[in-house]
Parts: sequence; structure tokens; C-alpha cells
Amino acid sequence: MPLAETTEGGGGQGQLGLTPDEPIRRGHAHSVPDRVVVVQRPEGPGGPGAPTTPTFAADEACCQAGAVRPRVRYTGTPAGRVAWSASGTGPALLCDSGWITHLVAQRELGAFGDVVDRLAERFTVIRYDKPGCGLSDRDRFDLTFEGQVAAAMAVADAAGAGRFRLFGASQGGQLAAAIAARHPERVEALVLYGTCASGRDLAPAAVRDSVVALVRAHWGLGLRALAEAFVTDPSPEEVAAFARFQRDSASADVAARLLEVYYGTDIRGVLPSVRARTLVLHREGDTGTPFELGREVAALVPGATLVPLSGSSHLYYHGDWRSVVEPLLEFLGEDAERGPRLTARELEVAELVAQGLTNQSVARRLGVAPRTAESHVENIRRKLGVRSRAQVAAWVAERRRDR
Repeated sequence: MPLAETTEGGGGQGQLGLTPDEPIRRGHAHSVPDRVVVVQRPEGPGGPGAPTTPTFAADEACCQAGAVRPRVRYTGTPAGRVAWSASGTGPALLCDSGWITHLVAQRELGAFGDVVDRLAERFTVIRYDKPGCGLSDRDRFDLTFEGQVAAAMAVADAAGAGRFRLFGASQGGQLAAAIAARHPERVEALVLYGTCASGRDLAPAAVRDSVVALVRAHWGLGLRALAEAFVTDPSPEEVAAFARFQRDSASADVAARLLEVYYGTDIRGVLPSVRARTLVLHREGDTGTPFELGREVAALVPGATLVPLSGSSHLYYHGDWRSVVEPLLEFLGEDAERGPRLTARELEVAELVAQGLTNQSVARRLGVAPRTAESHVENIRRKLGVRSRAQVAAWVAERRRDR
């Protein structure tokens, strides 16, 4: 099944339909605040600088909910080497926030950091810079839709997320839906915000071409028209902040190419194949992507729930961000609360694993054969959808807090 189709021409009514991550207030391309740790490990399976052993626990030491010291890691992907980070503890939540990204600067912008911290109270939030953007490699990369999907899956693998929940906003929503359709065995639940099924529906062909030309010619120069695509009546400070973010997140050519890919992607044939529980969030007055396009997405995904939101900002972290995050948490929490069913013995073994005991030590403690202990641990990993003992320990810690 193809991930998506590329379409040309046509188009209905709408605005520009763009979505950056957030306007940057400080920093430069590839610059990292002092309190941020960038980790580049020796060459591993993912390529130079990729983590040799995927684990959430190492990230959590620096990225507990409420903290702002993300460990930036790198992994090789089919689309180029990509920067990623994980924060919080609990079930994995892979996030794609849209068009252009800067992994470190995002946390300092508007309410973006508040959104991540709120999500990290319940989940291990996995974020990454798109190929060619932010802290990811900028010299060799693949910006095609298929390349972006491959990069996202490589990040999930590097993070050790066997199964995960998935959040995608705007262009990232198309990506998230395609991943859910292609990998139903790995996606437990899907949340889409402010997205569309076909990029050509965002604006007529002539308008789409003019927007791409505008990006190439005026990228990072503070053009008010670009800021207005995301925020209603932006202040001069917001326009200037968005311009700085443009300069730091991507080159004009990369931004324009990513926009062309968005405009040319049609996932209407993919959405009916999504099997994961799906929530579609969309602001009724969205200035970037008309509400009707979000309603179409919800109608095409079997069993999807559509939640109309008040407001007009296309950016979910601008304006009343809590009205976006709370239904998202409630929806994902329904799945998390049902959770995996471990037997009494498996729960006992999971507690011992969380204490740092090896399989041999677990066997001695329980008076069972080492092979039996090993089987229990493998069953626990399979049921939790995790790959490492550190992730089992994180699940145990989350379970204790919820009691």
C-alpha cells in the first residue's frame, strides 16, 4: 500500500496552510543553550553519532517533566542523520509538530515548552528535527514524504519504542496518519491536529505556487503575511520572532521544498486503512487550515472522533493551548489506563527488574530457573511494547504514581 499520492493542480478555498513549530526568541542555527546536553555517541547501528543502545532512562535523568535540559541524540535514518530527544516517563508518545523544526529552541517558544511538559507528566514524549531542519544534518537528506516517514520510524526505533502513541500537527498529521496506516502493529492511538487529507485543498494552485515563491524570496525577513498564516493578527514581536525562527530552523530552499511536499501530498486513499483509535482536533476558525478539511480527515478514518475547538490560531501552542492538550491527554489516557495486562507473577518480576536485578538475580529471588525468569521478562517486554529493561522500570514507576 503506498503511503500517499502526489497530486497536482486544483484546490478549494483556504489560507496558506503552513505550520512551523514556533517563533524563536533566541539562539542561532545549530546553537544550543548551556543547559542543554547534546549527546553524540560512538558509531552504532544507526550510523555515526547514533545511540549504541536505545534507552529512555538516560534521557529521563535530564528530562523529567518540568525540566528544560533535553538530551539531544542522533540516529542514522534513510533520510539522513536526525536529532531527537525524549522527555518524561510512561508510554511512548511520538510527536511531529509540523512543517519546520528546531528541537532545542522549541522549548523556549511561547507555550510549546508548557505543552511538552504537560504531555511528559503522563508519557515519554519523543520529538525530533525533520531531515534538513534544526539540529539534524543539513548536508545530506531526503525531504520526500516517504523519506520523512522513514526518518520518523527510525527515531522510534532508536528510542526503543516498540509500540507508541502518535501525535501529528498540520503537515505532521499527514505523516502520522500514514505511519498509523502502514504500521498498525506499532501505533496504539493516533491524535491529529489542524491537518488535511490533501495539501492541494489548502489553496488554489496559483496561490500555492506564489506562497512557495514567497518563502524562497523572503525567508527569515519578517514578512507579516507568513506570520499571519499561523497566528491571527500577530504583534510586531511575534512577526520578528517568527522570522528568527525561520532563519534558525531551515534554509529557504528546505522550507520551500517541505511546503511543496505538503501541498503535493494526498492521503485520502490512506486514511481508511488506519486501524488505531483516532482523535481529530481542529480549531473552528483555523487561519491556516479550514475546519472543513479537518472534518474530512475525521470522516475518512474509521471510527475517528472529531473534537471542534474554539479559536483561530493554526498553532496548537498559541492561544488557549490547554484546550488542545487536555482532550489529547484524556483520549490517550483512556488507552493508557486500560494498559497492558500483566499476570501477578509478571508484575512481581517487573518490580524486581525496576530494582535493577538481572535475570539470574530474579531467578534466585523467586526460586525459579533462569530460563523461566528470562521468559517472564520477555513476556513483559512484549506486552508493554518496549525493548529495554530501563523502559520496564519506567513503566513500573509510572504505575506506582498512578496508584
